[in-house]
Amino acid sequence: MFSEFKNLDKAFENKVRLGIMSILMMEDQISFNGLKEALKLTDGNLASHIKALEKLNYISVLKTFIERKPNTTYSATKVGIKAFQKHLDALEAMLREMNK
Repeated sequence: MFSEFKNLDKAFENKVRLGIMSILMMEDQISFNGLKEALKLTDGNLASHIKALEKLNYISVLKTFIERKPNTTYSATKVGIKAFQKHLDALEAMLREMNK
């Protein structure tokens, strides 16, 4: 039945990582605090999920300074966009299969 299971990406099984990638698909880039507020997470929780996505090369990190204050922003990489789209396509195909 669900032949699309093989195309699901384990990285997006977690709702936080799914949320991070969803936001990054809509925004070119977003700050750490922007993600934290949007997803209502603690610093540590968000940081661990960002690290997991960064390790997979799904997101890129840019660290800069604004008036001597550190500013970290994130964006989806081409690899991340492709992986996320494949995951979404698999979910959509599974839903279509269920509704036959």
